[in-house]
Amino acid sequence: MIILGIILLVVGFVAGIAILWTIGAVLVVLGLIFWILGMMGHAVFGRRHYW
Repeated sequence: MIILGIILLVVGFVAGIAILWTIGAVLVVLGLIFWILGMMGHAVFGRRHYW
C-alpha cells in the first residue's frame, strides 16, 4: 500500500493530476499507520502483522 501510494504520488505530480496526488497521499498515510500498528502487535484486518 505504501509503494502504490508513492507511485501514485509521483505519477500525479508529474502528470499534474490532483486526484492521483490525493489518493497517493492517503494510501501512504494509511499504509504507514497500518505498518506501525502491525509492528506494535495490534491485529490489522485480521492479520497479526501487516506487510
